[in-house]
Amino acid sequence: MIKEDAAQNFSRHISENVYPGRGLVLGRNEKNSWIALYWIMGRSANSRNRIFSYKNFFLRTEAADSSIVEDPSLIIYNAMRDQDDYIVVSNGKHTDTICKGLQDGKSFYTSLHSEKHEPDPPNYTPRISGIINRKEESVLLSIISKSDFSVEKSEYRFYCYTGIAPGYGYGLTTYMSDGDPLKSFNVNPLILPLRGNAEQIANCFWLGLNKDNRISLAVREVSQTGEDRLKIINRNQIKSEKYQS
Repeated sequence: MIKEDAAQNFSRHISENVYPGRGLVLGRNEKNSWIALYWIMGRSANSRNRIFSYKNFFLRTEAADSSIVEDPSLIIYNAMRDQDDYIVVSNGKHTDTICKGLQDGKSFYTSLHSEKHEPDPPNYTPRISGIINRKEESVLLSIISKSDFSVEKSEYRFYCYTGIAPGYGYGLTTYMSDGDPLKSFNVNPLILPLRGNAEQIANCFWLGLNKDNRISLAVREVSQTGEDRLKIINRNQIKSEKYQS
């Protein structure tokens, strides 16, 4: 049943969906290695002008062509990084907010209390995030969406998963589908298949995402013995001097 649900979720929400937006999936592959997957998509020229780079355990978005960057505030950020026993992933600046909170002894939940949804009307994009706690062998996810009552207020949803079966993960995306405005993701995290190593999982999701809107994707694989592998797929290549925030 779980296998069928995961396959159906992948088909409906990933491969048959023109625009699920940015997304993350955290879980384990069949070898019980931790898997952290993050991708970005884009419809506007500014959103599409990005690549992933990786240095010193920081996965970061950067401009592919710095000469045409319009507004870097919502498109340039650390997307994945480590903090002690945690692997932290998010779709914005709150990657660093979470890491700072964990460093200061705060929980994942309290670290995000200062954050709100993105100020990008009319979409008001949710802030999605997740952490893998390797010590406690758990996955925590969060989505911060615009309140139903006010564009100034946010709704906070948190999820905790333990005992995730090998070959599966839980995922969040920013949107349900394409539209104008875009409809925010409004269901529980989706169980999704995580089959193979980092490269195989990356290729599976990359081929599943809409080819016109996919921009970059990264998969990190950390084995039980600490072996660390990363696969990045970028649609774009650097065209001029990198943007420096």
